[in-house]
Amino acid sequence: MAVQEKHRFDERSLAGFMADHVEGFVAPVTVEQFKGGQSNPTYRLTDGAGRRYVLRRKPPGKLLPSAHAVDREFRVISALNRTDVPTPRAYVLSEDESVVGTPFYIMEYCDGRVLWDPLLPEVPLEGRLAIYQAKFETLARLHAVDYAALGLADFGRPGSYVARQISRWGKQYKASETETIASMDRLLDWLPAHLPTADETVLVHGDYRLDNMIFHATEPRVLGIIDWEISTLGDPLAELSYLCMLWRTPKDWGGLHGHDLAALGLPSEAEMVAYYCRLSGRPVPDPKPWEFYMAYNLFRVSCIRQGVYARSLDGTASNVRAADSGKLVRPAADLAWQIVDGMGGGGP
Repeated sequence: MAVQEKHRFDERSLAGFMADHVEGFVAPVTVEQFKGGQSNPTYRLTDGAGRRYVLRRKPPGKLLPSAHAVDREFRVISALNRTDVPTPRAYVLSEDESVVGTPFYIMEYCDGRVLWDPLLPEVPLEGRLAIYQAKFETLARLHAVDYAALGLADFGRPGSYVARQISRWGKQYKASETETIASMDRLLDWLPAHLPTADETVLVHGDYRLDNMIFHATEPRVLGIIDWEISTLGDPLAELSYLCMLWRTPKDWGGLHGHDLAALGLPSEAEMVAYYCRLSGRPVPDPKPWEFYMAYNLFRVSCIRQGVYARSLDGTASNVRAADSGKLVRPAADLAWQIVDGMGGGGP
């Protein structure tokens, strides 16, 4: 789409920067904005020779602490460019606010498909399982990366990932809270008191889902994982369960729960967990900790949605549908607490 008024910047300033820092760039530059990207405004750039690039920048305005870390995104993408994990080529990071108004980085434009709907209506029935397998195979590949060898040993703290995530997102939720939600308050108390004992450390994306991947135009193959803003060192089961949360969320949220999966050519949650575990060499998780991870991820999603909603109220959110995020904060928290109740943990 055309660049939103609040996210415009001086295109000539950007062209001058790119001429100095991006090999092969030819002025001038044409700028369009992607409709997605709720956190960091994201733009498609086209140079004078028709070459395309992507620019991600911090949004303008007052920001939550530690949020919108485009420097972290650039660092992890640059490191993963040296592995078999599909990532766009990272070109340059700039923390000079005089260029476009906020820090930003430029990366390769991956020309492929973004599959927004997990029902995959644009994919033939017989090809849908392969798309799901590609998602999970690529995740297993990411979790196998030797992050220390890539210079990312200090990219996060090993251990206690879930505990720290609950603390971090809980604080950000409270900082952007707009109403009292009983299930969120219960989760803030219950989750830290019932942490799983397993605590393996791998490199995690943090928001690994279908629409954060660019697929090949015709093949069931991931060309690039995008939106690495909240990547860190973390727990592989926390990330796996985040991807599998899709099977727990209802149709009207865009989830798979309630659909006839077999008739749609789609796999079950158990099938894909087993597939990932087989590829990664990890055991299939026991039911009780797995349900904890599900509740934790729904809580985390509620926190993130609340932050996006709060930014929509103050006018700094980049996604045109950011205000809709507020509608799902309470239902996601309520579903998380239902899972806790189902574990026998939500008693009187």
